[in-house]
Amino acid sequence: MPAAPIKILLVEDDELFRLGLKTRLERESGMEIVAEAEDGETAVELAQHYALNVVVLDIGLPGIGGIEACRQLKQAQPNLPILVLTSHTQKSLILKLIEAGVQGYSQKGVPSETLILAIRSVAAGASWWDSTATAEIRANCSHNSTNVDVEDENNNHLTRREQEILALIAAGKTNQEIANLLYITPGTVRVHVHTILHKLGVNDRTRAAVIAIQKQLIPQVDS
Repeated sequence: MPAAPIKILLVEDDELFRLGLKTRLERESGMEIVAEAEDGETAVELAQHYALNVVVLDIGLPGIGGIEACRQLKQAQPNLPILVLTSHTQKSLILKLIEAGVQGYSQKGVPSETLILAIRSVAAGASWWDSTATAEIRANCSHNSTNVDVEDENNNHLTRREQEILALIAAGKTNQEIANLLYITPGTVRVHVHTILHKLGVNDRTRAAVIAIQKQLIPQVDS
């Protein structure tokens, strides 16, 4: 029996770009655009009426704007994954997105295969931060300008295995992929992830991934 398709809310005010993206994604097996919006207010309303697996959202939206739309979406549905797709690269943007609770960030213009992988990863519960976002998180964390810092002693409480899993979370791996890489069961991975989040004092994988970048538990990604 085939797996259920990933149900996507596509939020983009550029009609031509949205149409092109919709056409490309719907050619992909296992993806379905169930709703579209041109502004943040409509996106928040539509998300209440559809069973969604992921929101793909542009930041430069009219009305309340993309970041506020993310905040309202996460406030209404904390477990609904959001992937931001944008051409904006301001230094302050990445941290605002993290604070809003999004799971991933990708710039427009990336190869379609990369975007599809990002959508699948975020929909599966993983985080996805491209090289620009990763470098920005690391730079800002090094200057103590985020709200996601943790005490070094908390990081030191992680076991070697937990640090391995945290690094894989930050690399965007799903629980199943981590299990395959480490030759353990997905259930064991879930237990480790729960423990990691508890030790780091965070509530989701995205913030755990930011901490992994801050602590340089994953290799530098070239732009």
